[in-house]
Amino acid sequence: MIPLPIREIAPGAVHLPGWLTFDERRRLVEACRAWAKEPVPMRHTVLPRGGVMSVQTVCLGWHWQPYRYTRTADDVNGRPVAPLPEWLADLGRRAVTDAYGEAGAYDPDTALINFYDGQAKMGMHQDKDEKSDAPVVSLSIGDACLFRFGNTETRGRPYTDVRLDSGDAFVFGGPSRFAYHGVPKVYAGTGDPATGLSSGRLNLTLRVTGLR
Repeated sequence: MIPLPIREIAPGAVHLPGWLTFDERRRLVEACRAWAKEPVPMRHTVLPRGGVMSVQTVCLGWHWQPYRYTRTADDVNGRPVAPLPEWLADLGRRAVTDAYGEAGAYDPDTALINFYDGQAKMGMHQDKDEKSDAPVVSLSIGDACLFRFGNTETRGRPYTDVRLDSGDAFVFGGPSRFAYHGVPKVYAGTGDPATGLSSGRLNLTLRVTGLR
């Protein structure tokens, strides 16, 4: 299948269809399966008001909990999170270069790995717990999803709905860095089990925290 062309969804927000190779997808699935077990297990994040996120999350480099980053998973088991491997940071750098057409300084220091089953969703939100406005790199593996990319002012319209398939990358920075975005639907059964993921969707987001 010939990949769709790279498309700018909004200023600074770029969709790269079919960007990950098959081997890269398999490697990421194997790595995520290991990271989901230890040192900090994948879990459903509990929100400050008692709500529970339908996605399951595990972090690398820094541990995210609403709404801050720590080096230890104080809301899970208190252990330090696994480091962010350089090969994964290199994927982020390559995605930023391919999205914007030029090499730039991009040094992600954390990754949030979210697993969506067929019923999981993600409400419209901003990624604004970082002290940096460097781009966010999102990588998708497994089942396709409806990705809703909005504006920087409100959770409502205007927004653009994009289908993210297995292997797609999505980069948002610049004027779109703090745009609201979410996942209202996962298309169960659309992934390729040959990647090692028989069902569900993996989403890895690479970020620069701006923390020391």
